Amino acid sequence: MEPNQVQQVKSLVKGLADSIPRTLASVEKQQFIGRELLKKVSENDRLVLRDFIDGALVQMRTKEASDIDMGGYGSGGYIWLRIQGIKKPVEAWGQYSTDESDIIIQNLLMESQREHLFTNRNLDFSYVFHEKDVFVRNRADAYFDMDSLALNMRAINTQIRPYEGFGFHANVTKSMSLAHTKEGLILVTGITGSGKSSTLDAIVDMNNRSVEAHIVIIASPVEFVHKSHKCIIRHREVGRDTQSFKHGTIEALRQDPDIIIIGEMRDPETILAGLEVADSGHKVLSTLHTSSAIESIDRIIGEVPPEEQDRVRNRMADVLRCVISQKLLPSTDGKRVLAKEIMIMTPSIRSAIKNNNTGEIYQMINEGLKYGMSTMEQDLKQLIIDKRITKETAMSFANNKRMMQQLLQSI
Repeated sequence: MEPNQVQQVKSLVKGLADSIPRTLASVEKQQFIGRELLKKVSENDRLVLRDFIDGALVQMRTKEASDIDMGGYGSGGYIWLRIQGIKKPVEAWGQYSTDESDIIIQNLLMESQREHLFTNRNLDFSYVFHEKDVFVRNRADAYFDMDSLALNMRAINTQIRPYEGFGFHANVTKSMSLAHTKEGLILVTGITGSGKSSTLDAIVDMNNRSVEAHIVIIASPVEFVHKSHKCIIRHREVGRDTQSFKHGTIEALRQDPDIIIIGEMRDPETILAGLEVADSGHKVLSTLHTSSAIESIDRIIGEVPPEEQDRVRNRMADVLRCVISQKLLPSTDGKRVLAKEIMIMTPSIRSAIKNNNTGEIYQMINEGLKYGMSTMEQDLKQLIIDKRITKETAMSFANNKRMMQQLLQSI
């Protein structure tokens, strides 16, 4: 980012911010910025502000950062980057008042998006721009922070990580591939920023290059846009192409799909719809914000009313095929490395789910190496042996600390 560009933007937004009536606050102030102030700004000046953000997003990728944040009281006026898991302000990009950052953020939005933000105090959207013949896509979230606007954008990879690079066991690949298994539910789980979307994209790409089929992706927002190869791939964004994950899932049944990707099972209605679609003979892939296979099973059951839990437990035992729970860890080379727990459905695990004995599943995964299974702790141990992480990192990220201690004693 050139200093003169920063100074130009700073001068422009300061002048605009000075024209905001001091009597306005909170939503009323945001409405004034969006409905009146920005409409008076010239097209050239609006492009200057947008080019500034586009330039920051290009540098974000150059610096190998995953996220960019700005605006709101909490930012201290700076633009922040998360690089290899660590978030720091970039002082060279300038410091902005909350009014100034409100203007910059609202300038990125369409009128309909601003109105949604004013009403709901939050807006999930995708932000795309063109750079050197490439469409650069970003997942974005604008929200209120102490009456001002804040913004997070996450870089969406322009290339898919090859499926082969994940090192999945052949049994795992069979459950992922439509060529081997035509139906069932596959879950990719982990906290925000654990790489779930990258794993799902790799699975989609593997099928796209190996079988002739129809894949429907329901996402909020759409991140990586797949090019159809052997498969027809439809991308449906919640709020733009369909009302909700639940509606998109049910609607997909009338669209002749082979694989349905549900971006996130975030509510009971979507969970029930996903289970029903998988039970109808389709392959369904989705994500949860859970850190282990057992937690994923318990979360799904716990999300539905008590009177529905036995039915959901039995249906899930019948349709679930595989759970991949993953974490991104700091590696010894200063970057990040993927650690994962894998559960493959077996008759004993199916019985444990149906009988509400999920506490027994950890030991089944621990003893299921021949099926392609591994606990998070077993995978962490292997990463230590491969010298990719330290023992301290393994202990910090282990789900089962006691088991991790036992495994470390054998190294």
